[in-house]
Amino acid sequence: MFKMFKKVLIANRGEIAVRIIRACREIGVRTVAVHSEADTHALHVRLADEAVCIGPSAPGKSYLHIPAIIAAAEIAGADAIHPGYGFLSENAEFAEVCRRCGIVFIGPTPEAMKQWGDKVSGRSNAVRFGLPLLPGSGVLRDAAHARAEAGRIGYPVILKASGGGGGRGMRIVRSPEEIGQAFASATAEAASGFKNPDVYVERFVERPRHVEFQVLVDKHGTARSLGERECSLQRRHQKIIEESPSPWMTPEVRADLGARIERAMIETGYDGVGTLEFLLDPDAQGGGQLYFMEMNTRLQVEHPVTEMVTGLDLVVEQILVAAGGKIATPQRDFRFRGHSIECRINAEDPVTFAPWPGVITEYHPPGGNGVRVDGGVYGGWRVPSNYDSLIAKVITHAPTRERALKRMERALDEFIIGGIRTNIPLHKRLVQHEDVRAGRMTTRTIEELVAPDRQR
Repeated sequence: MFKMFKKVLIANRGEIAVRIIRACREIGVRTVAVHSEADTHALHVRLADEAVCIGPSAPGKSYLHIPAIIAAAEIAGADAIHPGYGFLSENAEFAEVCRRCGIVFIGPTPEAMKQWGDKVSGRSNAVRFGLPLLPGSGVLRDAAHARAEAGRIGYPVILKASGGGGGRGMRIVRSPEEIGQAFASATAEAASGFKNPDVYVERFVERPRHVEFQVLVDKHGTARSLGERECSLQRRHQKIIEESPSPWMTPEVRADLGARIERAMIETGYDGVGTLEFLLDPDAQGGGQLYFMEMNTRLQVEHPVTEMVTGLDLVVEQILVAAGGKIATPQRDFRFRGHSIECRINAEDPVTFAPWPGVITEYHPPGGNGVRVDGGVYGGWRVPSNYDSLIAKVITHAPTRERALKRMERALDEFIIGGIRTNIPLHKRLVQHEDVRAGRMTTRTIEELVAPDRQR
């Protein structure tokens, strides 16, 4: 037996904070919401059992301010903190501070976070456990070192931040003449965004697909690979639509990589949820090669599609594992059921992608069989300009991919959000796109779809 937490503080906001509150309520755990001054009337604040204001609107003075969050947890008597995704979710220093203060961080240990969260260290782990890698380098000393490594690998290459993701600190380089400026700007952006200027270089794939594997690991040496998600529909390295399973995947590849991932997690002492991301270099025959890119040591935005096809509640599982519980379901009992698709609904112009904060005058989410909406807003609430533009996620589930796509079309048609602009029109175009319908999408699909709009 293990002792469940009595009270969890949620060090986040928006839809993921609401999602965690719901999970905690279902297992009898009280919740504490923290919020900035801009989020005083936010939905997560209204739904939590308690709420504490931790500072001004600026994230650096509130949601990223570790002393304020720890103080709120101590004042409220929380025995655990769930970081959600983004903000401090992959900050090893924050996890270490929680540990020193006797508060459980619902996530991997600081040591495991550093080992897998750092991109260069993660690549070393990939080599150790037989995960395929694109040709690349270690941490680059300077521009001359970058130029030498790029020459060895072969152009085009991409510079990447060692300590972060989300497209920051990335620069595509197609010739030796571009290296100097690209190295300077990539290291500066990495230092600003992640407080770590280290970058490395790897071969750049022009038209890749993006496939990731979900893993769940307890503290008793049990790991479960929960299948894969297709995340190729992206804009500037930010995912827009995700689905599970991947239309590309075969049962053989899934089983092989899943077994390697489980071994890697167990032997490196990882626990909690995590996602290993792979780049797929497709070939003309519809096959291709997967290459390990990085690991995200946290809950992913797109976790609901895995929940829909496995029947698991990943947030509940994450909390149970953090409290010392065991994964109860044997691997053989996991049965992937049907197909699931998620569309991220952002408060932004659907053509220019400019953020669109403002008051939501009308809010009517879709419903019906096989439709789920994870949202963090309501009618009459003002979307602030200080944070990420994600306001809701629409998830559909059906016996087949074709049915899930048709169900998503119907759900998007039903979704009414007044007073602000959203990217719902873009989603409608994407789910009807011939390459998406055929499962042939790449990370360039959205760029090619919106390019004609920009030219008009």
